[in-house]
Amino acid sequence: MKRNTTGVIAILLGLLVLAPAARSVTAADLVVTPISRDGHVFVSFEWAAGMTPEVRDAIKSGLATTFSYRIDVMRGTVVWFSRTVASVTVNSSVQFDNLTRRYQLSRTIDGRLEDSRQTDDQGAMQRWLTRFEQLPVLGTSVLEANGEYDVRVRVQKTPRNSWFFLPWDRTTTLGAAKFTFLP
Repeated sequence: MKRNTTGVIAILLGLLVLAPAARSVTAADLVVTPISRDGHVFVSFEWAAGMTPEVRDAIKSGLATTFSYRIDVMRGTVVWFSRTVASVTVNSSVQFDNLTRRYQLSRTIDGRLEDSRQTDDQGAMQRWLTRFEQLPVLGTSVLEANGEYDVRVRVQKTPRNSWFFLPWDRTTTLGAAKFTFLP
């Protein structure tokens, strides 16, 4: 029995040591700003660290690249006891056409195509992938007056360029912000 306990403790310590290495960026790199206005909760966020040299190279090679953002509005202060009030998934994609030297951009919200366009401006392409202004997440009718809420944004990029085969995804980043709903 003691041998099994020692093994479990060794595995847990190993995971604790490796867990910080599994995150590629810090939560401070994903800046989240919620606002309640006109009967809706809008969320703005920016992931400045998302455009790494590896991502730029992958895009320039013509490889289709997608940043997938999951926005959750949670009620509750303890992570394990939080209740999800609303959830939205936003995918922002780009593919570079080497013949025309233009970027084909598309954005979906919960699987629905919201916008599609082309540009030859690399800065516009980077903003398309990493910056979002006032996305409507939910109506305020489901919120409790003077209730405290957390907005969490989780991002994953594909394709993944990692040989890290642990059970969690190295490309996941989390940003969060709190707000109090005042009707």
